[in-house]
Amino acid sequence: MAQVVIALGSNLGDRKSHLSNARRFLSDMSTDPLVASSIYETEPVGEASTHSYFNAVCCMRTMLPPLELLEQLKQYEQRYGRDPSAPRWANRTIDLDIIDYDRQIISQQRLHVPHPEYDKRLFVLQPLSEIFFFFFDFRSGQSINSLIATAPKIEVFKTRVIW
Repeated sequence: MAQVVIALGSNLGDRKSHLSNARRFLSDMSTDPLVASSIYETEPVGEASTHSYFNAVCCMRTMLPPLELLEQLKQYEQRYGRDPSAPRWANRTIDLDIIDYDRQIISQQRLHVPHPEYDKRLFVLQPLSEIFFFFFDFRSGQSINSLIATAPKIEVFKTRVIW
């Protein structure tokens, strides 16, 4: 059974509902109770993104192999309005990224784990630090606090939104 960290993001429509629905989806797939961070509001990143995001991180356990899990996540995104042909960083109803899969390094055409850019994304690192205070990047050996200190700065605010 693998422990998996998933980052969630939404910046179109009812962002809270999109995250809540995705959390239920992940919870239904998890063999153990889901661990979830608070919801954070963050400024958009990239030139194609224009609305602020709600972001969170969840940790689940699954029997699904990595590529099968990725396929389930991508199917969910499409069912809930994500256009797979949209440009990178485009606005989206829901985004689900595999940040970590059982502390493995996976490098395949469709899947790279750890997520290649997670260590530069405060909108992932802040919620990740909430649920994994002692998390460290096993490639670099850096602690979560060190990753946060060196990540490019963007506005990230913990909300009072309850999901």
